[in-house]
Formats: sequence, structure tokens, C-alpha cells
Amino acid sequence: MRTSSARDELFARALAHPARAALVVYVVSRILVFVAMWVAATWFQTPAGVGHLHPGIGDILRLWDARWYRRVVFDGYPTALPTDPETGQITYSAWAFFPLFPMIVKAFVTLGVDFTVAAVTLNLLLGAGGTVLVWLISRMATHAAPQAHRDRLALVATCLWCLYPATGILVMPYSEALALVLTAGSILLIMRRRYLGAAGVILLLGFTRAVAPAVGVVVLVHLIARLRDQPMSWRAAFAGERVRLAALAAAVAVSATEWPVIVGLATGRASAFYDVQAVWGQRPEMGPFVQWIVWAWGLHGFFGVLLLVGCLAAYVILVAGRHGRWLPLEVRAWAYAYPLYLFAVVRPITSMWRFLVLDFPIAALLASVAMRTSSGGPIVPHWRRRVALIVIPLVAGMFWWTATLLTYVPWGASPP
Repeated sequence: MRTSSARDELFARALAHPARAALVVYVVSRILVFVAMWVAATWFQTPAGVGHLHPGIGDILRLWDARWYRRVVFDGYPTALPTDPETGQITYSAWAFFPLFPMIVKAFVTLGVDFTVAAVTLNLLLGAGGTVLVWLISRMATHAAPQAHRDRLALVATCLWCLYPATGILVMPYSEALALVLTAGSILLIMRRRYLGAAGVILLLGFTRAVAPAVGVVVLVHLIARLRDQPMSWRAAFAGERVRLAALAAAVAVSATEWPVIVGLATGRASAFYDVQAVWGQRPEMGPFVQWIVWAWGLHGFFGVLLLVGCLAAYVILVAGRHGRWLPLEVRAWAYAYPLYLFAVVRPITSMWRFLVLDFPIAALLASVAMRTSSGGPIVPHWRRRVALIVIPLVAGMFWWTATLLTYVPWGASPP
């Protein structure tokens, strides 16, 4: 009984200061990430992948796309599209990487800070900010079904998100942490009707990640919800806000195209950005979802396609059902739009694990499944044990993902 009472008191303190509690869990999760990197470097990273006999955490942090971001920081972008000297075909280049993250890192590098130290420190801080934003969004009740224990659910959801297996990428010199802050920040501003601020954030997001179409869905759903709440003409419903809404719509449109347009102007080739992306295997001309269907068919035939469609359908039903309705409508719109957008335009690659870091509503769904009754009603008395059953595989997954995907083997490796 004393142990149970102590747990109740501890969680009561956490609920009294939820942002601080979420940050404590975030710090713990970052410690786990670095431990996982040490394990990966010590036991799984081959010396051939790093060029010396004793790989360490620093080597893990400098692998994969971190090399490209480092190249952008120190060498900038090439003046022309690099081509293969033998075939003359366009080859890999820095133009595939959005500029905002390396620009911020470069500001610290010019002050004498080491690239890895600057990038990792920046991402640790951005990850902390993103954690608070995820908590703020999860606890909002606007356009959401009533929920008596919303604050408790929001806190647990945020903590589970911190333990998502691929959140180790938020430590790496990658742009995911910045994209998280800008994405969550823009959604929060939209929900609070601060449209000009959201427009500015969305424009910055366009220089970080190509997710403007999914954000556009959030904007559209938000406006429809407002009209539903105020049954009147759109002119009356948005009186005095037309300029701000027009700026928001324009920001979404510009964000979707600004970096590809700049790359085209800089290289003299309008399709340069997409041509470079195609080198990495992106084939948008094949049509949405086609590459995933072909991949599933190649693995298991009709059963593979059926399994893929079933997984997507189950996710959609989960968001729409009792375990998703406690979330704000805008968050549910993001939960639909972002992963479906990924599956529509991104080919089947292991990087999908890290891309889904931005799908933070998944953690809210997990929290609801673990804590509430099957009807989506009250929180069950033994919810802590059920949450622990989720935490264990999440932490194990973190170590698996780090050891399997963050390590680099020259003769055969899957990118994170």
C-alpha cells in the first residue's frame, strides 16, 4: 500500500508540473539514447564503417545524413548539379537537403564551435522545446470530445512519444528536431487562431521539411471546424480575419514550393530538386502509394498488399475511433494527413521510422489504449502496469533501431 501511495503522490506532483515532468522524461530518454549509441558503437559498429579500430558515440553521430549537413555547413551548395563523370547522369548532391538547419548550425560553427557539438546541442534544445509543444497540443480540448482525465492522458502521451524508438534521430545532426518544433508550433498557432504567426512558422518549415501539403490539410480542417461551430456564412464567420487567413493560405502554398524553386533558379534547371531526389530513389511520377504496393506485392504477393492496406485502414480507424476522439480535430487531421502523405510520396525505405517521429499523435493513441477502458471511457485503476507494458518494448525498440539502423556497414546497410 505504501508503494502504491508513493506512486500516486509522485504522479500527483508530475500532474502539478506537467511540462517539467515531461522534460524530466525527455532527459531520461536522451540518456537512454546515448547509452544505446554507446552499445551500438561498441558492439555493432564495424571499424570499416568509421575508418578506425575503436568506434565511439561520436562516430555514430557523424554518420549518414550528418555528413551531408556537415558538407552544406562547410562547403555550401554546389553551383551546378553534380553529375557522374562516366554516365553524365545527375548524382547525389547537397541540393536534396533543406537549408534552415545547416544555416543555424553554421552560425555556431563560425563562432568556433565544433560542428557535431553545435548540431547535437542545438537538437537537444530543440527536442526539449518539441516535447513541451507536443504536451501543449495534446492537452488542448478545442474541437475534441470531452475527457475528464485529459491532462493525465496528455502527459503520458508526451512521455511515450519521448520513448519512440526512432527519437534517437533527434540527437543526430539531422533536421528532425527543428522540423518537429516548426510543425508542432504551426499546428498550435493555428489552433489558437494566431494565423500570422503560423504563416511565418510554416514558411520556415518549407526550408526544413516538405510537409506543407499535410499542414494545409490541418488548416482546411480547422477552418471547416470553425464554420461548424458558428453556423453562418464564411464572410461572417471570418470577418476581420480575411487578410490573416489569406496570408496563412499563401504561406502553405509557398512553403510547398519555395525550396524546389530556389534550387531550380540556382542550378538553372527547374526540376533540379526533384531530379536529385530521384537519385535517392524517389519516383513521384509512378503515382501515390504505387511504390509501396509494388514493394508489398514483391515481398508477399496479394497477401502483402492486403496486409499493407489492412495496417493503413487499422490506423485510420484508430484515429477516428474512441481512442482518437479525445484529441483536437486539428491533431487528428495531422494524424491522418502526415503519414498518408508520406506513404503517398516516399518510397519504401527504413527512413520511414524516423519520418514518423513527426506523427506524435501515435503516442496519444497508445496512451489512450493503455490507460482507458475498451470503450474509451474512464481511466482504468491499473493503467500504470499497462503503460509499463508499452514502455518496455519501446525502450527495447530504441536499442534495436540504434544498433540496426544508425550503424554503418560499407558492404550492406539500411539508412536511418
